[in-house]
Amino acid sequence: MRARIIKELMTMEIWDTYDRNRVITADKMIRGEAFDNGQLHMIVHLCLFDSNERMLIQQRQADKAGWADMWDISVGGSALSGETSQAAIKRETKEELGIEIDFEEVRPHLTINYDHGFDDIYIIHKNIAIEDLSLQEEEVQAAKWATKDEILDMISKGYFIPYFPNFIELLFESRNQYGIISRDVEQS
Repeated sequence: MRARIIKELMTMEIWDTYDRNRVITADKMIRGEAFDNGQLHMIVHLCLFDSNERMLIQQRQADKAGWADMWDISVGGSALSGETSQAAIKRETKEELGIEIDFEEVRPHLTINYDHGFDDIYIIHKNIAIEDLSLQEEEVQAAKWATKDEILDMISKGYFIPYFPNFIELLFESRNQYGIISRDVEQS
């Protein structure tokens, strides 16, 4: 009994909470608790692209709470208490894929506000063989490289988390630059 309680405490995720201006509050919350009015939380995602303009996607485990067995973008997870966005995405990338990427000087390409917080989305280029990944058994059952059209097809067939198709388009359009003005068009 005591060992089970200790194990549960060690695996408990404690999150910082933020106000609407993204300022950390004094409050903490535990994963699974209901959000109090005004409490916001930070999550992070990584889109890993290779030199063939494909995104690494992962399939969530069949027993995951939320989007079980579905495909998702490369990495995603919650920031733990005390973590910066960069520290959170570095940890999640190591945990889920088994690879080390230094995010210290990297800014998110996008930050999307959602009902309960902020989602920082990073885009990185790295050629890596699937067999060189070390997938987190509790979270990820498979990984593969996919083109934009393959991902959009998976969304339409219900195999991929139902992101807006335009969001996937934006990720692929943004993979080589920051900002919302295309560098492929000459300024007149």
